[in-house]
Amino acid sequence: MDTDLTRPAAPGQADPIDTLPPTFRWGVATSSYQIEGAVAEDGRTPSIWDTYCGVPGAVANGDTGDVACDHYHRMPQDVALIADLGLDTYRFSVAWPRVQPGGGGPANPAGLAFYDRLVDELLGRGVDPWVTLYHWDLPQELEDAGGWPVRDTAYRFADYVEMVFAALGDRVKTWTTLNEPWCSAMLGYAYGHHAPGRQNFADGIAAVHHLLLGHGLAAQRLRAAASNPIELGITLNLAPADPETGSAADRDAARYTDGLANRIYLDPLFHGEYPQDVVADLAAEGISLPVQDGDLEIISTPIDVLGVNYYFGQLLSGVDEHGRERDEQGHPVRRVIRRDLPRTAMDWEIVPESFEELLVRLHRDYPGVPLFITENGAAFNDKPDADGFVADDDRVAYLTEHLQAVARARQAGADVRGYFAWSLLDNFEWAYGYDKRFGIVRVDYDTQRRTPKRSAHWYRDTIRRVRGER
Repeated sequence: MDTDLTRPAAPGQADPIDTLPPTFRWGVATSSYQIEGAVAEDGRTPSIWDTYCGVPGAVANGDTGDVACDHYHRMPQDVALIADLGLDTYRFSVAWPRVQPGGGGPANPAGLAFYDRLVDELLGRGVDPWVTLYHWDLPQELEDAGGWPVRDTAYRFADYVEMVFAALGDRVKTWTTLNEPWCSAMLGYAYGHHAPGRQNFADGIAAVHHLLLGHGLAAQRLRAAASNPIELGITLNLAPADPETGSAADRDAARYTDGLANRIYLDPLFHGEYPQDVVADLAAEGISLPVQDGDLEIISTPIDVLGVNYYFGQLLSGVDEHGRERDEQGHPVRRVIRRDLPRTAMDWEIVPESFEELLVRLHRDYPGVPLFITENGAAFNDKPDADGFVADDDRVAYLTEHLQAVARARQAGADVRGYFAWSLLDNFEWAYGYDKRFGIVRVDYDTQRRTPKRSAHWYRDTIRRVRGER
């Protein structure tokens, strides 16, 4: 199928996407545990996700990442897909337990060799590699020693980062330390929805600080090791939190949520301090961030890019369904309002307007660092035809609306320089197993056959149009 699937704007209106410059970077993103498989090959040891998948009821259908998309063995085929779509950048993550089995000791040559081949394959196809150093697959041995709530893990992370850079730093220019530390800390340690499955809010907050400390330590070591200019950054999943009304209770609920979802990461990275209101909120719950002298200086090591992952916004109320501002335990109510909006298969609201507002806010409140959309996409209940092709018009509409939001944010001054769709492939979607499909390329998990969906063709054609290639 080679039909031009770019959608014209409404009659009389220019498509904002057409205002994106020819230098805009276009890519796709993946992560190691979600696609690689080969979990026990070439010296790789278990990660917290391998362990978590073995917990009964933790992952839908008892699914695991043991095989996933078998990318470890099919990597050249997948790189060819990326090149055929006309993409200039591929954002992938390195599996820590593949490179440094057990999270300690020397590097594993066989594990590094895979990423060495991947980088060479990409460069040979004219695609820039964008490395994410941590996308949630902590070596199980480090979790057994305390995991991210323990300060030492930050230093172990920096050691591992040096190993990867020593192997790939001569060819890779762009480096992301962490992907979505909110998910690692809160879903993994505070709420128990992700590996390692702990449910201790204080542990989650300790993990927030040590993840950020690990980022800062890694950033310093990368700067010291680099003999050529590099682009160094971190990727945050940011979710706007807006009050349902102008009432004091609603505004406070939005403030609290925004603080723990967004500002607790952004402020130390860019301002060298945690937000005072967040520190006070935590103190009211008997919790403090385990900050030591010099930590915030390390965390605020200057970066070159901020990766933004966006999926949805939230509307917050400070009263419950009965109009009460406190729950039965006397705690303030902070309730997410379910709006009458279109939703993805993840039950996430589709709110491209919030995306635009977020990018403009980042430009206003944290200026000076270029933004890249390192993930944006949607899961829908894809239905393949007899040939495996998916006419995913809902995903095309989602990507269109969100790219238009990016373009409008740029017109409003936000320095957004690239967009990476999530994801290249249908893959292992964490606690949802294989039930949710985000890919612009369909994967038949029984045969591992890859079939570009309509959204992949749309993405290719849109990129060509913006570049002026047709």
